[in-house]
Amino acid sequence: MNILIVSQYFYPEDFKVNDIAFEMKKRGHSVTVLTGKPNYPQGSFFEGYSFFGKKEENINGVKIIRCSLFPRGNGSGIRLLLNYLSFVIFGSIAAIFRVKGKFDVVFVHEVSPITVALPAILLKKKFNCPMYLWVLDLWPESVTAAGGVKNKYILVFLKALVRYIYNYSDKILVSSKGFISSIQNLVGRDKEIVYFPNWAEEIFSCPPNNAIELPNYPKGFNILFAGNIGESQNVEVIIEAAKLTKGKINWIFVGDGRKRNMLEQAIVECGIENIHVFGRYPLETMPAFFQKANAMLITLKNEEIFDLIVPAKMQAYLASGKAILGAIGKEASDMVHEANVGYSCKPDDYRQLASNALKLSEDDTSIALFERNSKDFYEKNFERTILMDKIEQILKD
Repeated sequence: MNILIVSQYFYPEDFKVNDIAFEMKKRGHSVTVLTGKPNYPQGSFFEGYSFFGKKEENINGVKIIRCSLFPRGNGSGIRLLLNYLSFVIFGSIAAIFRVKGKFDVVFVHEVSPITVALPAILLKKKFNCPMYLWVLDLWPESVTAAGGVKNKYILVFLKALVRYIYNYSDKILVSSKGFISSIQNLVGRDKEIVYFPNWAEEIFSCPPNNAIELPNYPKGFNILFAGNIGESQNVEVIIEAAKLTKGKINWIFVGDGRKRNMLEQAIVECGIENIHVFGRYPLETMPAFFQKANAMLITLKNEEIFDLIVPAKMQAYLASGKAILGAIGKEASDMVHEANVGYSCKPDDYRQLASNALKLSEDDTSIALFERNSKDFYEKNFERTILMDKIEQILKD
């Protein structure tokens, strides 16, 4: 197959689309990627890249066509808008003039923004081939929940745009089963929608490197939150749960994001001694961080969109064989209960979150059971080779 992937983000940025591109190349397919200049998550161009420089690359046999864009900067509204629009404009120009050859399928990697699909629609028409859209972030719902956009005229426009993109897609893949009904509400039940979830990076299935130097964990029962500390993660519920478990549970953050300053300010103002913020560390250190934790934490805001989402970190936690605590929406909570890998409660229920943390800390037998179940559930449902086989067959079909 000749596969054309469209993604605003690509290696050396860390996204699952990297695995698909490189694995399909290993399996003998020709792979070309139309993408932007890497700048996520720090907001500035990676070393060796600039607005005008390095327009094409070949990495592991994958041809990469890079279009200019404005870096996302500090992630403020205007900078994100410029970042999103610049990829649409320069990506569309590249689609018309720079992407050449013959392709069997256009595969769109859709994390925010969904506008990444607009250059892909041009390519679908140009090469007269099917376009498959992998939806990992549901628009316009996520714009309202995470971005705070409430203007009804903007939302009407975004809904029309999303409907247009869905209708142009020959097949829609979703990372969460909860997305299906939302998409069907826009385009009807005739559109083919396929469940294709995330998987964890391979390092989470391997023994951790114990030679990695980590910050000292506090004594006691340690619950680890790993990843983006952002608006969607409902940091407030963790702060309130920490107040109720002072002297009994340690809540540890490894990551960074917009809400980190608020979190650190709350620690000082409220005198919270059992929250520890270690900051951002490279991905390759995460298995070692996970190993030292007694349980892993997932939290989400109390918004309708988050009832439909299973955060990507869930697969990393499962692959690592860890017990999970969650203050999460229905879709993620159902998975925790189905797999029997921990305890969950509703997003804003900090009292129940604190109670579940204490219950887990007092029961080594349950932790051992949850850890076994986590590993087993991951290998049956999210193992990388299984999903690579599935996406290859989807693209062939």
